[in-house]
Amino acid sequence: MIYDCAIIGGGPAGLNAALVLGRAKRSVALIDNNQPRNAVTHASHGFITRDGVTPAEFRRIAYEEVLGYPSVDHLQIKAVSINKIDSGFEVFDSLGLCVQARKVILATGVKEIFPDIEGFYPLYGKSLFNCPYCDGWELRNKPLVVVSELPSVFHVAKLLQNWSKDLIVCTNGQKPLSDEQKKRLQLNGIMVIEKPIAAFIGQNGNLEYVRFKDGTQIVRSGGFVTPRFIQSTPFGDNLGFERTELGGIKTDASGRTSIPGLYSSGDASYINPSQVVFAAADGSRTAMGVNMDLTDEDFK
Repeated sequence: MIYDCAIIGGGPAGLNAALVLGRAKRSVALIDNNQPRNAVTHASHGFITRDGVTPAEFRRIAYEEVLGYPSVDHLQIKAVSINKIDSGFEVFDSLGLCVQARKVILATGVKEIFPDIEGFYPLYGKSLFNCPYCDGWELRNKPLVVVSELPSVFHVAKLLQNWSKDLIVCTNGQKPLSDEQKKRLQLNGIMVIEKPIAAFIGQNGNLEYVRFKDGTQIVRSGGFVTPRFIQSTPFGDNLGFERTELGGIKTDASGRTSIPGLYSSGDASYINPSQVVFAAADGSRTAMGVNMDLTDEDFK
């Protein structure tokens, strides 16, 4: 069969897009191999009625709701390539299975590339995080470290003073801050350390120290580490859609990419802010765009 729409990615954006299209009586192939980026997260926050829900529970509820619509199929496969054809698109998995659809929504999200620092991953999602709005409340009033090699560290440090006044900024040997920015941070009681970091030290998921390569260390109870973001899939390499300055997939107000019939939703489009509520809303917006385009094509 040829689906009205294939949605690649079963995160909040893809799931909400499937919900809206299912309710519009569209046939949908929801392609997702159950490897969410937020699997290490203990709880998701900032989504009204779902504050504190675990990612696994969020997905369970979402799939239960989405698959209650008979025109939505969940295909537990990994999409590896997409071809444009006259009738729409062909989506192939790693075993050569082909799914045909008139429209495709890329809701594949992004990958986080964190600084290569020993001890990070045992603490990530427990006392080290990357989003202040997601996890700042849980670390409120604690002595925190902000680790970033990017110019956005100035903004992150300013923002985090809403949750804790005991902040130290570490740039891991890089110099992303101007002299004026360092002066402003220091005037606000935020120490800046530009030495390379050797390791995060902690037990049972709790950060205790940040150790530098010169042997010195600072005591901290938690912190935020800024990653770089890249697209999680290589689909753009052969499709050739336009990208934003930050590397996201460029779309219009209805999620349309520069390739007719191809849409993008969620983190894959705007990179940041990376929150469940933003992604879900974007999935709804994009699904409405898809449904409107299908309606226009079929209306005689």
